[in-house]
Amino acid sequence: MLLCGGRRFNLLAPTTPLSFGTFIKHLAASKSSKLSLTAKSFTASASSKVFSSSRFEALNSRQKEQVHLYIDSLLEWNQKMNLTAVKEESEVMERHVEDSLSIIEPIRTSYLSHCGPSSENLNLVDVGSGAGLPGVILAIASPGWKVTLLESLNKRCSFLEHVVSQIGLSNVQVKRERAEKLGQDVSFRESFDVAVARAVAEMRILAEYCLPLVRTGGIFVAAKGHDPQEEVQRAERAIQLMGASLLHICCVDSHSKHGQRTAIICLKGKPTPKKYPRDPGTPAKIPL
Repeated sequence: MLLCGGRRFNLLAPTTPLSFGTFIKHLAASKSSKLSLTAKSFTASASSKVFSSSRFEALNSRQKEQVHLYIDSLLEWNQKMNLTAVKEESEVMERHVEDSLSIIEPIRTSYLSHCGPSSENLNLVDVGSGAGLPGVILAIASPGWKVTLLESLNKRCSFLEHVVSQIGLSNVQVKRERAEKLGQDVSFRESFDVAVARAVAEMRILAEYCLPLVRTGGIFVAAKGHDPQEEVQRAERAIQLMGASLLHICCVDSHSKHGQRTAIICLKGKPTPKKYPRDPGTPAKIPL
C-alpha cells in the first residue's frame, strides 16, 4: 500500500484500464482530492514522498558522482544557452533531479504489472529531452535501461552529447529529430517499451508525439503537475486514436516548494494507425 494525498491505495492496477468516462466521473466526485479514485472500478497507483533524500542516497557512489557532473555541466552550459531557468545547484537537485527520480518507481511498477516480467532492461525514449530531463537522470539511476534522448534543436543536442560523454553513459544515445518524423521512421516506430515526456506539451499533443514510438504492450508516461484533470479529459480522443488507454495516475508528492506532481500513465493496447503522427508542427497547431 502507498499513500497519496493522505489516502491509501493499492500499488497494482487491474488488468483492464479504466475508461475515460468512468475516470473523469471519479475525478470530479472526489471530495478530498481530484486525483482520488474509487477502488471498486479502478485501483490508483500512487506514491507519497516518492523522492526524498534517501532516493539520491540510495544511488551508489559512481551514480552520485554522475549526477553532480551532470548538474555542473548543465549550469556551465546554461550560461551560454537557455537550458533551464534554474541557476543554483541546490535548485537543480530539488526541482529537476528529484522530479526525474520520482517517476522511476511508477515506470517500473506499471511495466511489471502490465507489460513484462522484468523492468531491468527497458528500451526507453525521452521525447523532447531538452536538457536531458528526465532521460539522463533515468539512465544514471537505471544503468540497465537503454535510453534515447530525442531532441530537435541542434544546440541542445550538442549539450546532450557533451554531457553523456562527460558522465560516461554507455546506455544513452542522442537522436536529433522531431518526434513526428521519428514516429514515422520504421527503425524507431513502435520500438520502445516506454516513452516519457516532461515539460513538453499538453497531453493530447504528447499522445501523438509519444505513443507512435511505443510498442504494443508498452507504456507512455507523462510527468505533470498537481491537477491534470482537464488535460486528461481533453486528451481522451488523442490517446484512443493512438491505440492506447489511460492506465492510471500516480501522485508524486515532492518535498520541494513546487508541490505535488503526477505521472499520467497510458497503456498501448494496439498499433497506432499509420497516418499518425501527422506532419511536423500539425499536432501542436491542430491537436486531436
